[in-house]
Amino acid sequence: MTRLSVLFLWAAAVLWGMVNSQPVVAQNARVRAEAVRITGDTFGVSVRTQQGANVYAVKQPSASVLKAIDQGLTDLFAVARKNGYSRRLNYSDYTVYIGRADRTTDYQGQYSPDIQIPVAQYAGTVFDKGGYMYAAGMVISLEPCAFVMAEHTKDLQRISNVVRYEGEHLVLYHNDRPRFEATKDHSRGGTHPILE
Repeated sequence: MTRLSVLFLWAAAVLWGMVNSQPVVAQNARVRAEAVRITGDTFGVSVRTQQGANVYAVKQPSASVLKAIDQGLTDLFAVARKNGYSRRLNYSDYTVYIGRADRTTDYQGQYSPDIQIPVAQYAGTVFDKGGYMYAAGMVISLEPCAFVMAEHTKDLQRISNVVRYEGEHLVLYHNDRPRFEATKDHSRGGTHPILE
């Protein structure tokens, strides 16, 4: 096989999504600016999961990471339907930003890739680490539906959980505003999963 043939086959594979991701054309500038503000990262990679969720990342996510994102959304949609919700249950409704982890282990030494965010309403709580706190993920836009999370190199079930849990806030915003308002942050208690 000639070098030109190999290049052609590689380009065709990328264009047709055979590398388990599809190119994403454009981002919402407001949402991207918020992701950059929160993480300080530049999101130069853009792909879609096999099911159609938009992903913007610092580095190319592996096929297994993209699959874990789809699994998290699949789990979210199943529990949302179980609760009688029907809006925002398409993979393409969701955008996931994957930034660099500000830490990879928690205070107990357990694997926990998290992003450092301003403490805001959590000031003075156990989460306050001196004006900032660590979070597995954070909703950055209610419309369009978008959140940011830290990149993972293992424990891909944790990615699926973060996707499902951040997605719970977005599903509630679009389907059940009173329940959204009651659970939109955890400064007054409560934790995930919200939807059972």
